[in-house]
Amino acid sequence: MAVAGERVGAEVSAGGVGLRLAGAVVLSGIDVPAVGPGQVLGIAGGSGAGKTLLLEVLAGLRAPDSGRVAVRTPPGAPPGALRYGFVPQDDIVHRALPLRTALEYAARLRGTDLAHVPLVLAELGLTEQAGQPVRTLSGGQRKRASIAIELLSRPGLLFLDEPTSGLDPLAGAQLTEYLVRLAATGVTVVFTTHTPADLHRCDQVLFIAPNGRPGMSGTVAEVLRASPDGTFEALYAVAAAASTAAVTTAVTATVPQPEDGVDGVDEAEGANGADKAGGADGADVRALFVPATGRLRQWAVLTGRDLRLLRHDRLTAAITTGSPLIIIAMFALLFRPGVFDPDRPSPAASAMVLFWIAFGAFFFGLAYGLPQICGELAVLRRERRTVLRLGPYLLAKLTVLGPVLLLADALLLVVLRALDRLPAAELSVHASLFATTALASFAALALGLCCSALVSEPSQAALVLPLLCFPQVLFSGAFVPVPRMAAGGRWISVGMTNRWAFEALGSGAGLAELWRGGGAEGRALLVSYGDSFGRPACCGWVVLAGCAVVLLAAAWLVLRRRCPASAHRIGG
Repeated sequence: MAVAGERVGAEVSAGGVGLRLAGAVVLSGIDVPAVGPGQVLGIAGGSGAGKTLLLEVLAGLRAPDSGRVAVRTPPGAPPGALRYGFVPQDDIVHRALPLRTALEYAARLRGTDLAHVPLVLAELGLTEQAGQPVRTLSGGQRKRASIAIELLSRPGLLFLDEPTSGLDPLAGAQLTEYLVRLAATGVTVVFTTHTPADLHRCDQVLFIAPNGRPGMSGTVAEVLRASPDGTFEALYAVAAAASTAAVTTAVTATVPQPEDGVDGVDEAEGANGADKAGGADGADVRALFVPATGRLRQWAVLTGRDLRLLRHDRLTAAITTGSPLIIIAMFALLFRPGVFDPDRPSPAASAMVLFWIAFGAFFFGLAYGLPQICGELAVLRRERRTVLRLGPYLLAKLTVLGPVLLLADALLLVVLRALDRLPAAELSVHASLFATTALASFAALALGLCCSALVSEPSQAALVLPLLCFPQVLFSGAFVPVPRMAAGGRWISVGMTNRWAFEALGSGAGLAELWRGGGAEGRALLVSYGDSFGRPACCGWVVLAGCAVVLLAAAWLVLRRRCPASAHRIGG
């Protein structure tokens, strides 16, 4: 009988696995030899053969269209005792954080005892590097750090996608040797590889032929006997040249079929991904996955981690705090004092001051939001497969960046008022201006998060930035008043948050009343802008708040599609 916290191993095998993507067959009739606790299975094949897809099917992250995957736990194992770990090719650790800190946040997110962190670091030989930022680690050390994240929950099944990819031969051999030692503790290890040397340390080897066709499989000795020259390298050529029939007549291990009364047998059927437990006493497939922690706890952990990331990433912190100061300085140098003086108003300049305040608030939010998600997409995808909920994730971003945005907006207004670039008015007027800039910043932050969820890396987000800014400038109604725009422009302006922020600022600052006393220039502007500033500022607030909600919902939907949760995660 397994006790709480004890690692529970399992035997995994598969028969006749078939998979289609976008209508194309990517896996066809793949049989996977049974591999159990203490054993290592190496999956080899050429690029694009389907190794990663098969690994995801075995790990339960992708449902096959045909065939079955069987996972058998020892008799007497309690429900939920079996855990799995999946290590993708990408690093799944935030590089800006010290290694120990990154592991501690991963443990909190998974509801794992923090006492496991030093044990895992010692187990992987990373104790001396615990205080180093992950970005300073070598390639082999970062691979082990990614493995460490998965070992926190003490998995009985560990799946790794090309763990030695990009490593020098010595580092790759050391990592493979560690996986063998890990298997000896009772873990079932399955990994994909392009390196023939890795296969010599495996108990079972499976080759996938091009286009996902069945290849040779069996023990190392059996597969090497089928090789033309007794090497794994020659099998790549054999797999590429052989027909499906020739390949399948090679050495193939028999896949054990589930028996009645065997625990933990999971069978995936059909394209809809529905899974069910097989056998009389089959354990729920959800036992493979780490239970998800509560939403409130996830929000607290993710908020703490984002704050630490902001503190440890000095470049991001400098940009976050420095960009508002630079923009405020430019505003102070661009506009002369007294443009809102009722006795000597400057109607055109007052409109430009309010527009650039609106655009400044927009730029703050957009610039803060754009790099947030794409920079940690690999980590997000990994955590999403096991424990992460998207609601707490996005709320944590707002919790960390929101106060920074409010401070930037407040500082902008205070400095401009102190320098006489804003009207000398009652506190309620300045409160209205602050409410408008705050809502404009949050709407832009939501837009930035949504676009960050759509792109794949920070360099793409940098390219998106000007594409998002130009329409906000052109269709805001500041340079070409909305009543003077072509019909298409007026429709586009409705979707520009900068338009509603500009109009709300103008309404809150009493721009129309100021222009009435501004002589011929003011009267001409009143005619051009029509009723742009005739609505109460709260009308613009409603639009800005609605845009923020809609864009956050869009970000949630995009992430839900790009980073799907496992259908079998407990509490998903």
